[in-house]
Amino acid sequence: MKKLLGCTFLTLVLAPVSRAAQPGVRKSPFGTLPGGRKVALYTLTNRAGMVVKITTYGARIQSIIVPDRRGQMADVVLGFDHLAGYLGNDPFFGAIIGRYANRIGGARFTLDGKVYHLPANDGKNCLHGGPNGFDKQVWTAHVLRGAAPALALTYFSKNGEAGFPGNLHIKVVYTLLADNALRIQYTASTDRDTVVNFTNHSYFNLAGQGNGTILHQLVMLNASRFTPIGPTLIPTGKLENVAGTPLDFRRLTPVGARINANYSQLKYAGGYDFNWVLNRGGKKGLVLAARAVDPGSGRELEVFTTEPGVQFYTGNFLDGTIHGKGGKAYLHRGAFTFETQHYPDSPNQPNFPTTELKPGQTYHQTTIFKFLIWKPRGKRHAARQAAPHTHA
Repeated sequence: MKKLLGCTFLTLVLAPVSRAAQPGVRKSPFGTLPGGRKVALYTLTNRAGMVVKITTYGARIQSIIVPDRRGQMADVVLGFDHLAGYLGNDPFFGAIIGRYANRIGGARFTLDGKVYHLPANDGKNCLHGGPNGFDKQVWTAHVLRGAAPALALTYFSKNGEAGFPGNLHIKVVYTLLADNALRIQYTASTDRDTVVNFTNHSYFNLAGQGNGTILHQLVMLNASRFTPIGPTLIPTGKLENVAGTPLDFRRLTPVGARINANYSQLKYAGGYDFNWVLNRGGKKGLVLAARAVDPGSGRELEVFTTEPGVQFYTGNFLDGTIHGKGGKAYLHRGAFTFETQHYPDSPNQPNFPTTELKPGQTYHQTTIFKFLIWKPRGKRHAARQAAPHTHA
C-alpha cells in the first residue's frame, strides 16, 4: 500500500486531450446480478486527464488510465469490461479485500478465549475473507462534493459473516488528486471485539493491461525484512532479512531477474507472493512502500501507506486462460500487486502487530497510488520519499 508525493525532477507529459479534461464523477450502469440487484460504475476524472473507474461490486477499481512518456493513455490495471467477468473465474481483480486480507492459517483464530472458524478457500486456509468476502458484495456508493473527484463506498458486515465476530461498518473513500494520485482511505468500527485487515487488490501492468508480462519491469520495496512462509504459504512467525536473498528489492530491480532462483521461499510461492515489512523508521502516517517502473513506456508508480507491510505478488496463478478487457489474455506473471496490509495470519501470530479492533475504536488506514513519468537519469530529489501531498 503506497502514498504519493510530488517529485520535482519529474514532468508529466499528457496528451492534448487530457488538458481539456473536465474533472468530476460520472455514474453509469455496469450490469445486474443473478438476484436482480443493479451494479453501477463510477468514472472519476481529474484535470490532467487521468481516469479511474470504480464499480460497486466489491468496491473494485475496474480501470486506471494514465499517460506514458509520450502522452499516450493506457489502462494499467487488469479487469473485465462487464460485470459477468467478475462473476466467473476472478482472482480478486481490483477488489477491496476483507474482513481479513491475505491468509489465516487453518481457517481459524482465537480471540478473547474463543475459537472462531472461517471458511477455507485456499487449501486449509482462509484467503481474503473466504469465498464470499467483501470482494463479492455490492457496496453503497455516494459521490462526495469537494475540490477533487471522490467516491465513498460503504458496507455493513453482520456479526458472524464468514465466521468473523462483530457487526462491522466499513467505509472506503477513493479520491483522485490533481497530481495523478489515487488516495484510498479506509475506516471501520465494530460492536464486538474482532479482527480486521483491509487492502486493495489491483493487478498492475504499467505497459498496459494485457500487454505481455511484467518480468522486465522494475520494482523497489522499502523493506529490509519479510515474513517467511512455510509450504502452505502461512508465515512462520519470524522476520528475516532480505539481504543476500532473491527478495532484496531495496533498489530498483527487474521483477524477472531472480524470480526463478533456487530458493525455498520462491518455490513455496511459485514466484513472489510475500509480505515485506516496511522500513518505517519509527514514523507514523504515510511512508513510501514501493515503486515500480516500466522502462518501455516510462510509466512509474509510487505507493505510500500507513500500514506496516506490503504484499508483492507477481500473478503466479495467471496462466493465459482468463481474457480481460478488450479480450486480452492475462498471461502468467502478466501483472503484479502491491497490497498494503497488516501481516498475514496475524491473529495467530502473537509477535506480529495486532489486527484486533474493539468497540469504541475506529480503524483508519490510507494508501496512495501515484503515477509519474520516469526519468532514468538525473538527480533524485529527497522529497520523493517524503509524505505525499493530499490536496486536490
